[in-house]
Amino acid sequence: MHRLPTLDDLGDLAGTRVFVRVDFNVPLSPDGRVLDATRIEEALPTIRELADAGARVVLASHCGRPKGAPDPRYSLAPVAAEAAERLGRPVAFAADTVGPEARRVTAGLSPGDVCLLENLRFEPGEKANDPELAARLAALVTGEDGGAYVDDAFGTAHRAHASVVGVAERFPRRRAAGRLLVREVEALGRLLGAPERPYAALLGGAKIEGKIDTLDNLLPRLDLLLVGGGMANTFLAARGAELADSLVERERLDLARSILQRAAESGVEVLLPVDLVVTDDLDDPRRVETVAAEAVPAGTKAVDVGPRTRAAFHEALERARTIFWNGPLGVFEKPPFDAGTREVAAALAGAAAHGAFTVIGGGETVAAAHGAGVADAISHVSTGGGASLELLAGKELPGVAVLREER
Repeated sequence: MHRLPTLDDLGDLAGTRVFVRVDFNVPLSPDGRVLDATRIEEALPTIRELADAGARVVLASHCGRPKGAPDPRYSLAPVAAEAAERLGRPVAFAADTVGPEARRVTAGLSPGDVCLLENLRFEPGEKANDPELAARLAALVTGEDGGAYVDDAFGTAHRAHASVVGVAERFPRRRAAGRLLVREVEALGRLLGAPERPYAALLGGAKIEGKIDTLDNLLPRLDLLLVGGGMANTFLAARGAELADSLVERERLDLARSILQRAAESGVEVLLPVDLVVTDDLDDPRRVETVAAEAVPAGTKAVDVGPRTRAAFHEALERARTIFWNGPLGVFEKPPFDAGTREVAAALAGAAAHGAFTVIGGGETVAAAHGAGVADAISHVSTGGGASLELLAGKELPGVAVLREER
């Protein structure tokens, strides 16, 4: 595998226009306020470094899920204002992506200036990796010095989109990973290399689907596998538990049994919930109780792990020296059904404080860690849920592969 090129490989950037793919896919309020600027903050080191080097920085990102056409709900105009405030310097905004405004704003940049293009997904060719769109985006930064390309958007590195692959291919001699992308690849790579043992993975969330390949690739490497959330219901049902109205992927029961068998054959210790918090109604609960995991009462559904499970998970995580966590253990956005997720987040922070290498990935998981006030105590908080799962599944991410290609 070729080395991942970094900003250090780009040479003198003074006066050079640099196309920087960032991940500014941030939540916006109906009145256009940025509700969580974490992804903007994570990109600042790369942006500052390029601007301080005298580059003319052209930022590009998607936001939300527009249908390949302009949609004011997903405009990046408020994101440009937020980025400027946090960056401490102006960020010009181009009100289109490759049209006359984009050409005017990028052409007017002086060394050290920064601008942000309008939402990439307003262009139908972005998700299709359309060569014409890629060429028009690249043309915004191609000048006498040839321009350069930097990808600092790990959250989209698993997507072969025009701004991720097509534009990068047009800068064969001057393309590199930004500081965030390098940090993500190195941190997650530690989970696949020779991690310090015991090595634990904690997987939660609603479903097994989406995590199958990751689990397949991690399982032979693990010492401990902890499963919670709706995902655990399917494993419990595969063992014969009665889950009543709880979410269970009935079509995945055989897969769950196979995973449990493989874990046993590999000597991996598997911890499933031994007790569950159940309710009759999430929105208007009249009945909330803790029950044995194998016998959820009729008319109720599991919404969190119980106190005995939390204690068992906490003890297991205390033993681990490397931990990866993806997915909440319950309906964490609805207190009091967030107790299990919050306690596990605190356990990871405690493990990190005692020298364990702890990594979390996935939007809900990161939100839970922030909600528990422990995100800063985790060794590495990944900005890409899907990208982190695909990398840990052993897949080469298109946005990383294109940077590593021979030049």
